[in-house]
Amino acid sequence: MLLGILLRFRKERIAVTADIEQMFYNFCVSEEHRDYLRFLWFEDNDPQKPLVDYRMTVHVFGNSTSPAVATYGIRKIVENCEEDVKAFVNNDIYVDDGLTSLPTVPQAVSLLSRASKAFEMEGIKMHKIASNSDKVMMEFPPNASADGVRDLTLEQLPVQRSLGLLWDLNTDTFTYESTNDAKPYTKRGVLSTINSLYDPIGFLAPVVLEGRQCMRDLMTSHADWDSPLPPDKHLKWTRWKESLLQLNHINIPRTYSALPLCEASDIEVHVYSDASEAAIAAVAYLLIHHKGSKPETTFIMRKSKLAPSRGNSIPRLELFGAVLATEVAEFVLEHLNIAARIRFFVDSKVVLGYINNRCRRFYTYVANRVERIKQSTSPAQWSYVPTNLNPADCGTRGVAAENLMSSSWLVGPHFSGSAENKVPYCLVNPDEDKEVRPEVTTMATNVTEKTKLGTARFSRFSSWTRLLIALSCIKHIANSFLSRENKSDCTGWHVCSNSQDVSHYRQAAAIILREVQKEHYADEYMSLERGRQLHPSSPIGNLSPFLDEQKVMRVGGRLKFADLPHIEKHPVILPGSHHVACLLVEHVHRKVRHQGRHFTEGAVRAAGYWIVGGKRLISSVIHHCVTCRKLRGSFETQKMADLPRDRLTIAPPFPMLVLTPLAHGKLSAGKLVLVKHPVNDGPSFSHV
Repeated sequence: MLLGILLRFRKERIAVTADIEQMFYNFCVSEEHRDYLRFLWFEDNDPQKPLVDYRMTVHVFGNSTSPAVATYGIRKIVENCEEDVKAFVNNDIYVDDGLTSLPTVPQAVSLLSRASKAFEMEGIKMHKIASNSDKVMMEFPPNASADGVRDLTLEQLPVQRSLGLLWDLNTDTFTYESTNDAKPYTKRGVLSTINSLYDPIGFLAPVVLEGRQCMRDLMTSHADWDSPLPPDKHLKWTRWKESLLQLNHINIPRTYSALPLCEASDIEVHVYSDASEAAIAAVAYLLIHHKGSKPETTFIMRKSKLAPSRGNSIPRLELFGAVLATEVAEFVLEHLNIAARIRFFVDSKVVLGYINNRCRRFYTYVANRVERIKQSTSPAQWSYVPTNLNPADCGTRGVAAENLMSSSWLVGPHFSGSAENKVPYCLVNPDEDKEVRPEVTTMATNVTEKTKLGTARFSRFSSWTRLLIALSCIKHIANSFLSRENKSDCTGWHVCSNSQDVSHYRQAAAIILREVQKEHYADEYMSLERGRQLHPSSPIGNLSPFLDEQKVMRVGGRLKFADLPHIEKHPVILPGSHHVACLLVEHVHRKVRHQGRHFTEGAVRAAGYWIVGGKRLISSVIHHCVTCRKLRGSFETQKMADLPRDRLTIAPPFPMLVLTPLAHGKLSAGKLVLVKHPVNDGPSFSHV
C-alpha cells in the first residue's frame, strides 16, 4: 500500500529511491492473449500507407492488468534472494517506484546493489537512484542516478518527487508547491484545485478542510459544473486559494527522529481523535524515548472525513472519531513494523463512558461502533485529554496555511499523557442518553427435578371460567412440546382455538381440583393413593373419600345405586377456605341468577362439588355480591324538612287575617259592606 511505503520511508536516517526502467515492457504477453491487445496503425509507421492490425507482444501502460502482472513478475524474480531484498521488493516498491530507508549507508548501498543485480539477471534495469546521502550516490554510476542529479555536484541536490511527494534532498524534508494558476471559478475548477494538493500522509489536512467544505456546499447547490460560483462562495474560495501560496514555505522533516529509531529505548504511539459539526479526525504521533535525551513527539499520519450534514449528534460523531483512531492505530502497527505501546486520547467523556461501560446496553449505532473499538483495544488504553490540548481539534476546525507549522497538528501535542490514566469513566446521564437502552429487570426461575403446579397462581384469577381457559391453553401448549410425533399443526409456543372445547376444559378442571386437594388435604390424598385408611382425626373422614379414575378425591357415601348422575352421587371434595372454592361458588351463583343461599347451595351440589364449610362460604359470597346488595337492599325513606318558624312560635288564634275578596266592599262597624264600583276600579279597603 502506498501510504504504508511512505510511513516506512520516514523510519531511518538514510533514505533511497529508485525506479524500474520501462517496467511494463519487460514482461511479455503470452501468445494466446495477444489478440486482446490488437490495435490499428499505419503500416511501417508511415501515415501514407493504409491501416493494418498490430498486436502488442508486451504489457502496455493503460491496461488494467499491467501493474498486477508486472508486480507479480518482479516478486517472482527475487523469490530466491536474501530476505531483505525480498522485503524491499515485496513491501517497498509501488508499481515501478521503490522507496526505503535504512540506518546506515553500507546497508543502503548493499540492498540496492543486490536488488539491481537480481533484476539485471532477468534483463530489467533499476535506475533513477536518489538518496539524501552523498556517499550512497557515489556508489552508483551516473547513468543510474535520477535525472538532474547526475550532472550536478553533490552539494546541490535537487528536489525529488517520491510517490507524489516533493522530497528536498538537501534538507531531507518534504515540501509543497502551490501555484496561483488561473483556473476557472466553477465547480470543476474548485475540484481541480483541491485534488492538486496531493497529501496522502495528511500533513495539510487542517488546511484542505475549508476547501473540502466549500466543495460539498457547491455539490448540494445542484449548480452546473461550468457555472460561475455564487458571489458569497466566490469570495470565500478566492481567499482560501490565495492562502495556499503559504504552503511553499512549509518544510516537514522526513525522519521521525534525528536519532536512529532502532536505537530508541521506548516507543509509544499516541492517537488523538475529535469531531465537530464540520469534520471528524484522528491523528497519530510517535513518542520516542532515547537514553540521555528528551522524548521526541512527531507526526505519523491522520485519517479524517467530513461530518455528515444531518442526522448525527456530537456524541455520535465523537464515537466515530474513536473508531477512526482505532483504524489509524491498526494501520500504523501493521505497516510501521515497530514494537510500541498504543494509547488513545479523546476529549469526550461521553465516549469514554461508552467504551468503559459494562452494565448497560446501547442501541444499534453505538453498540456496533463500541464493539468495533473493543475488537482491537481495551478500555484501559483510552484516556481523557482537554479540548484545548487535543491536536485532533485542528483537523476538525481547520487551520490557516500560514499558521500550520506553529500549530499542534505538526509539532505534536503539548499534553504528554505519560502517566497511565486510572480514573474510572462511567456513563454520563445514562437515563437521559438516547443511545442507552432503558434498564430491563429480568427474573430467573429455579426449576427443580420434582416440581408442582401449585395453587398460589390460581389466586391471580377472578373468574372460574378464565382459570379454566388459561390452564387449558397451557396444557395444550405443553402437549405440543411433549408429543414429538404429533402430526397436527400445533407445535411449540402458539395461540389457537383447539384448546377451547369441552373436553379440554374438563381436563383442566380435573387438574385444578386435584392440585387443590393435594395441597390442602395432602395426608388424606397420600393415604388414598397408597390404599391406606384415613387418620381418625381427619376433617373429611366421615365423607368416605375415594380417588376416581382422574385421581380426583370424591365423596363416597351410600348412594351408589341411586338413579342420579355420578357427579351428584359422588361430588368432588373442596376446602371452603380455598380461593378456587370461592371462584366456583361465584360461578354457580351467577348461573342461578343471584338467587339466595339455598338455591345457590343446591346448584353447587348439583354441579358436583362438596365444599367443606360451604354454607358459610356461600353466605359470604352472597353478602359481598354487588348485584345481590342492589337487588335485596332495603328501601330508603325521604327525610322531612324543618318546620316553618310560624308553626313554632306561640301567639293568639288568628293573628293574621287573609281575605280573598270576591267583590268590592268595605268594612264598617265590624261588618263588611259590599259596594258597587265601576268594573275597572280595583277593590278598596278601609279599617274602622
